[in-house]
Formats: sequence, C-alpha cells, structure tokens
Amino acid sequence: MIKVTEATATAGALKRLSDEGVSIWLDDLSRKRIESGNLAELVATKHVVGVTTNPSIFQAAIGSGAGYEEQLSDLAARDVTVDEAVRMMTTADVRAAADVLRPVYDATGGRDGRVSIEVDPRLAHDTRATVAEAKQLAWLVDRPNVMIKIPATKAGLPAITEVIALGISVNVTLIFSLERYREVMDAYLAGLEKAAKKGLDLATIHSVASFFVSRVDSEIDKRLTVLGTEQALALKGRAALANARLAYEAYEEVFSGERWTSLGDARANRQRPLWASTGVKDPAYKDTLYVDDLVAPGTVNTMPEATLNATADHGDITGDTVTGGYAQARADLSAVEALGISYDEVVRQLEDEGVAKFEVAWQDLLDAVTKSLNSKGVDAE
Repeated sequence: MIKVTEATATAGALKRLSDEGVSIWLDDLSRKRIESGNLAELVATKHVVGVTTNPSIFQAAIGSGAGYEEQLSDLAARDVTVDEAVRMMTTADVRAAADVLRPVYDATGGRDGRVSIEVDPRLAHDTRATVAEAKQLAWLVDRPNVMIKIPATKAGLPAITEVIALGISVNVTLIFSLERYREVMDAYLAGLEKAAKKGLDLATIHSVASFFVSRVDSEIDKRLTVLGTEQALALKGRAALANARLAYEAYEEVFSGERWTSLGDARANRQRPLWASTGVKDPAYKDTLYVDDLVAPGTVNTMPEATLNATADHGDITGDTVTGGYAQARADLSAVEALGISYDEVVRQLEDEGVAKFEVAWQDLLDAVTKSLNSKGVDAE
C-alpha cells in the first residue's frame, strides 16, 4: 500500500490542472511566508510555480509588522523617506521569493518561476513615471525572474510597450474589458518589435496579461439582483466566466495571426492570459468556480491561498473548460446587455475602482510604515 502523505494527498486536482497547461501562481507574499519555508513547501507540494503581489498584499504583510522589525530599525537609523522604506522592504521580499522560485524558472526556461511586483499605483495615469519606476524596480530586485506589474490604464499601454522594448518582463494588471485586453496584446507586440530592432533576444522577454474575473461577477450580479426578474437572476455567476473565455478566444486569434508569426519565428514568447481575482466573492458559488471553469492550455491562474487549498481539496478539473464555450459566452454577455446592463460601463467602473483600491492600500501601507519609523525616533517625512 502506498503511504498517503500531505504531498500525495494534495497533488490530485492541482497536478491535473498543471497537466492541462495551467500554471499555478500564488496570489500572496509575506516575509513570514518566505522565512518559515512555507513558500518553498507550496512549490514542493502544491504545484505552485509563481507568485504575484499587489499593493493590498504588501499592505497586509508589512502592516502586520511580522518579520520586518529589524529592517525597519535599520531604515530608521538611515533616516530614509517612507517611500524609500516601503520600496526597500517590498523589493527585498520579491528578491527572496525570486530566489526560492529560481529552480522553477531555470527548469521552465523562464516561463514560470516568476515573482511580480507592481509599480506605485499612484503612477497609473503617468506613462513616463511608470516606465521610470519599472526600470528602477527591475534594478532593485535584480533577479531575472522578476516581472514588473503595470496597470492596463490608457497611460499604462505605452508604458508596457516601452518597458518590454527594454527587455524587462511585464505582468499587465487590472484588465477587465475585452477591448482593453486587445490593446494590451497590441502594446506587448509593439514592445517586442521595438526590442527586435534593438537586437535584443526576444526569447528572454516574457509577459502575462492579468484578466480579472470575480470582480466582474460581483458588479454585474449586484445589478442583476436589483432587477430581480427570473431572467436576470438566472444570469448570475455567468458574466465573469463568459468575459474570460472570450478573452482567451482573442488571445488565440492574436497569437496565431500574421503579426505574431514573424515574432514567434524570432523566438518571442506569447503573452499568456492570467486569471486574476479568482477568489470567489459570493458564498453561494463553489469556491473553486474560477479555477474549475477556466482551464485552458497556456494560461496562468493566480490564486489566494484559500482558493489554492480548496482546489487541492475538492477541485473538479475535467479538462479544457474554455475553448468550447465561446458561443455560450457571447450569448451570456448579450443577455446581460439586453437587460439594460452596460458592459462598457461596468468594465470602465471596475478599472477605475481597481486603481483607486490599490492607491488606498498603498497609502495605508505608507501610513503604517511612517508610524513604525516614527516610533523608532525618526521623522519619516
């Protein structure tokens, strides 16, 4: 009889997911997670091959203070600004996580083993400052497996092109609409074309496009509930999956087209779709909904730890659940529109709210670090 260990017990659904071509990334990071060996354990036992961070994640980690006391004391002794202190702490965590994931990066030729860090969310509408911040973050982390996260705002699009053209790998974040997603792919291809003209090795440049999922259902479900009709209520929980599936259809189209072919011949990498915001917000839905129903080759699913554990425990991975559903996806979004709910209005609102939420989390983080530095006898201003 085979002895069932924690590793073998949790391997089932997560291994099947990986075997289907989905890279499992953890949507969380903290110094405690790194130093305790927990991150390395998740890589070893739960098929985690990447890590994503955002301002909210760092606000929760650093705001708790756990594991940061010594560095805070050193930063206070140097009389650094609060902005510098935050960047020193966040880049230290990303650098350490990148070292944990370096064997995965090497084994996958740079495809996975990635750790993402976001530009200051206050720069979301400033192209030039975003490019400068991306360069600085890449320099500070100084690891080949770092990805710089740039929001998919209008100002973020040209920044994506410029940063890719510098040979820096990018995780494009806060994508909600299909139109914006196509603009993101176009920005990536433009960056690759500029990099090629500079003579850069395109094989070393990677990118993912973080397409947000659960927040779409949260907003549209709220509007469907207000309508309250049988037809409206029957559409709850379907818009986010429909939106993501049509995004994958767009991905297949762009990365099989003529423009891509010449770049692919030059050893460029496809910009993989990444399913973000995959933690289920509505308790009425299965907690692995946005994992089980978004299985497609060449994708990434970044999960909060609760979703990762739920998938390991009772995920239902039955093969590709995306590519056969395009017609139904279009029908579902059309049905929502027919009820008077504007898709364009919803996705525009979600992008604005997404940027604003990260700005608030970043300010909360700055405030917490300011308090910590001041408590050590240093004026953080």
